Amino acid sequence: MTSERPEMRASDAERERVAEALRTAVAEGRLDMDEFGERLDAAYKARTHADLAPLVRDLPPAGTGLAVPTPGAPAVTDESWASRIGGTPSSKGAIAVMGGFQRHGRWTVPRVFTAFTFWGGGQIDLRQAHFEGREVTIRCIAVMGGMEVVVPPDLDVQVNGLGLMGGFDSKGAGAGSPGSPRVRITGFAFWGGVGVTRKKERTSLKKGED
Repeated sequence: MTSERPEMRASDAERERVAEALRTAVAEGRLDMDEFGERLDAAYKARTHADLAPLVRDLPPAGTGLAVPTPGAPAVTDESWASRIGGTPSSKGAIAVMGGFQRHGRWTVPRVFTAFTFWGGGQIDLRQAHFEGREVTIRCIAVMGGMEVVVPPDLDVQVNGLGLMGGFDSKGAGAGSPGSPRVRITGFAFWGGVGVTRKKERTSLKKGED
């Protein structure tokens, strides 16, 4: 099946429906992670229905009717994520030298955030964070120190850091829920460690606390 009007411009909702179909396909084992990443990138860059249709043509509808992006269909998005995308970044980075830093609570992650620790430690908590854009990159550099990135269970997270005489844990990587921003966590650890973990939001954290 193909769109009856392939030249029609794709909407954000249609791109998101295709992205959700791809997340379902990778969870079911129909796509490997490389194919998933390539198709997801193409989905968010798609301009027309003709760009979107090939990305899901070989996948089943999977209950959402996503084999074809249909104009006017209701968006399958998470309104809570939509309200958390956009805004002015709280800071561009964080540094800890023989000390520590924390970013948690309601803060806005820039499109590129760089964190550095030397003989120190840091925590980057994204469970209540807002995001400057739909895609952000967090660069973690740990030298003889440690860093933890805490992400909520429904956030789309990719991890590709390097550990040299240290560790860069990617167990927190995985696909997110519909509408989730994508967070790329990269960097390296030298005689240190960077961990990425998924945790539910702390119930004790008060709304608006930084």
